[in-house]
Amino acid sequence: MIDTPASGGHPWLHRLGLYVRLVRLHKPIGILLLVWPTLWALFVASHGWPPAYPLFAFCLGTVLMRSAGCAINDFADRDFDGEVARTVDRPLARKAIAPWEAVAVFVVLSLLALPLVFPFGPLVWGLAVVAAVLAGSYPFFKRFFAIPQAYLGIAFGFGIPMGFAALTDTVPLSAWIMLLANIFWTVAYDTEYAMVDRDDDLKIGIRTSAITFGRHDVLAVMSCYAISLLLLVWAFAREGLSSWYWVGIVLAAGVAIYHYFLIRHRTREGCFAAFNHNNWFGAAVFLGVLLGVFFK
Repeated sequence: MIDTPASGGHPWLHRLGLYVRLVRLHKPIGILLLVWPTLWALFVASHGWPPAYPLFAFCLGTVLMRSAGCAINDFADRDFDGEVARTVDRPLARKAIAPWEAVAVFVVLSLLALPLVFPFGPLVWGLAVVAAVLAGSYPFFKRFFAIPQAYLGIAFGFGIPMGFAALTDTVPLSAWIMLLANIFWTVAYDTEYAMVDRDDDLKIGIRTSAITFGRHDVLAVMSCYAISLLLLVWAFAREGLSSWYWVGIVLAAGVAIYHYFLIRHRTREGCFAAFNHNNWFGAAVFLGVLLGVFFK
């Protein structure tokens, strides 16, 4: 049965509210986790302040594609979310909207994002196609891939090679190193996220890194943070950033250490808090990028 608005409410406002929840605009942490690596790339690639249009296009594109990804994710998980405590109230899980509506939202948002890449060259267009395929296919990897968080890291970080391509018309090794760093960071924070749902996921057969890592989950998370930071140091050094970028690296390391104390007992509350706190990891690295490109 499809939900209907409360008595006296406007049906279109009720519908809009459901779509907002479908694409998680009420939970901006997902957008921030995509925006930070994109900003790292734009500022490193430009070795200073990037031009206005690429900055606008990539930030708006990140919001649109993350929202589209949430819609197709909920379509893929519509038969599972009702069995998971954290997701039971999602619009598709409680049949407040129809499955075709989620697909339609995915298509519309993807089409809205498409014109943003038109002013760039063929290299960006090709990478944008890859990014769209990644966003649309990730939800289905949870059916068979042991660590789908790694695939998510590619999808969440693909703004990095696209940003370099948009500003330099090439994708240097540094961009791929930064993408690899983002993959390890994503595995770290999304494993924290998966630790919240581990018991439910085991029941319904969803595969996650938290299940794959088992009792070594905390060690795996901390190792991924460390590898991510080491890769970022390598990339920033290759790009000639000043040693001031170490300020951001050290601060991000401090954030990761704080997360250890949040997740070490594997409580749902602690793991979910650590996941949400990753905004500060991304912000710390971005601060380091700013210092590294502007203070030479």
